Amino acid sequence: MTEGQQGVLRIGNCSGFYGDRLTAMREMLEGGPLDVLTGDYLAELTMLILGRDRMKDPDLGYARTFVRQAENCLGLALENGVRIVANAGGLNPAGLADRLREVARGLGLDPAVAHVEGDDLRPLGLWDGALTANAYLGGLGIAAALRAGADVVVTGRVTDASLVVGPAVAHHGWTPEQYDELAGAVVAGHVLECGTQATGGNFSGFLSLPDRDRPLGFPLAEIAADGSSVITKQAGTGGAVTVDTVTAQLVYEIQSTRYLGPDVTTHLDSIRLDQQGPDRVAISGVRGEEPPPQLKVCVNELGGFRNSVELVLTGLDVEAKAEWVRDQLTSALAGRPPQETSWSEVVIPPADAATEQGASTLLRCTVKDPDAGPVGRPFTAAAVELALASYPGFTLTAPPAPPTPYGVYRARYVDRAQVVHTVVHADGTRETVPDPPVATGAHQPDIGIRPSPYPADADVLTRRLPLGTFVHARSGDKGGDANLGLWVARDGSERRDARIQWLSKLITPRRIRELVPEAADLEVDCFLLPDLGGVNVVIHGLLGDGVAASTRFDPQAKGLGEWVRSRHVSIEDGLL
Repeated sequence: MTEGQQGVLRIGNCSGFYGDRLTAMREMLEGGPLDVLTGDYLAELTMLILGRDRMKDPDLGYARTFVRQAENCLGLALENGVRIVANAGGLNPAGLADRLREVARGLGLDPAVAHVEGDDLRPLGLWDGALTANAYLGGLGIAAALRAGADVVVTGRVTDASLVVGPAVAHHGWTPEQYDELAGAVVAGHVLECGTQATGGNFSGFLSLPDRDRPLGFPLAEIAADGSSVITKQAGTGGAVTVDTVTAQLVYEIQSTRYLGPDVTTHLDSIRLDQQGPDRVAISGVRGEEPPPQLKVCVNELGGFRNSVELVLTGLDVEAKAEWVRDQLTSALAGRPPQETSWSEVVIPPADAATEQGASTLLRCTVKDPDAGPVGRPFTAAAVELALASYPGFTLTAPPAPPTPYGVYRARYVDRAQVVHTVVHADGTRETVPDPPVATGAHQPDIGIRPSPYPADADVLTRRLPLGTFVHARSGDKGGDANLGLWVARDGSERRDARIQWLSKLITPRRIRELVPEAADLEVDCFLLPDLGGVNVVIHGLLGDGVAASTRFDPQAKGLGEWVRSRHVSIEDGLL
């Protein structure tokens, strides 16, 4: 991979999160030709998990499953000339690099292992009590390591797309000012970063997928020198690569139409998608501009301890049963109540249900406190002691459990001058990665809905049907915010353009608050993505302090899109 080489770069992915399919690395290495294999192991919650690991053992703090994969596959990768780039270093990339060298020696191998560091900002003391504080670095450090001959590059907290941007920069010899090319690589990286979500995983159109009886294949990108790419997968693997599956990943966990990254600001409304053939989707037209002057920082703090019990309510009078047990448990905890107590809503089961399960509903009580004591035995004992003294049919779904610590996520920002982006090469030499040229003013996401480009239609006949009749969705979390992408399915209908116009007028902050009543008092932003046939929605604060602290039924908003698709809206007859 020499600077200036102009051939298409073939980059695969073998992990979308810490805990993804363990065999995927070998499957990708054996499945067909690759130049680079990437793995994304980090998320906001993962950083908290790794922080707690390191509290127990300072030598940990990295994704241990990656070590197992490398032990099994490193020889195969070297034999095939495939370079491995992964952010599995987490909070301890140097420790992971040392561990990989140890594993390699045990296998009789001698790979060049480099690592990227400088993202850990805890030594700066900017946030009191921070368990983790990691800046999102870009891909230029990875590129420097690869240009120096690294076979394996492990990093700490880089942006997910940087795992693809770095190899593309090294391969094609792009300069930091080639914004369109960099933005094209960011888009390809964003599609690859969540693994099989690009080939049909979590896809609202899953019923159309072929070969659902086989494991979904992991995606790969063929990246050209101009930054355009083709998303595909290896032959014989399950799932599919279509414009819709790629769109599903493109609208996942984004904010506005301008995607702010450490290397480039990407214009998401410039993306063009084209189905080139079976399992081949071309991405072109991507535009970029200078990156922002600040870097985002993922800060995790230990928030306290939490616990929960789940009760079964069956048959008649479930609302009265729920009210009684709530009052009883509240009274039992009155001497030292937890700082926060949350109860789930009661869903009335259908009348005359044919099964006991069908006649039942669940009531969940979640408690949180800075100290473990109030949410430990005093809480679980109080719940258990009601077993023979509360509503008829009292049942818990699981035995009482000890309290668990939870974290609070905060997104913060720092000037680039406070971050020393550093590559430690395989020979131990250190290289500081210079900052790219940045925008002169702080780039902030576009806030608020953009005016619809489509004129309003005259009154027409409508039917009340699920939004998902011809609209796909993909949802997820960004800290305490929920992200919801909605787009019109590419099902071959001649009405697609009209459906896009209808969706762009329908989805406003007001309508989102109607479809998601929990958002009634929250700030909602909607951003049109006409070329993708969709709208991106950000619901601020829906998830509270983030996944680890949220008491919401779906703390990562993974099912939010499917719920919204099931909501009924008025659809014009001419669109059906």
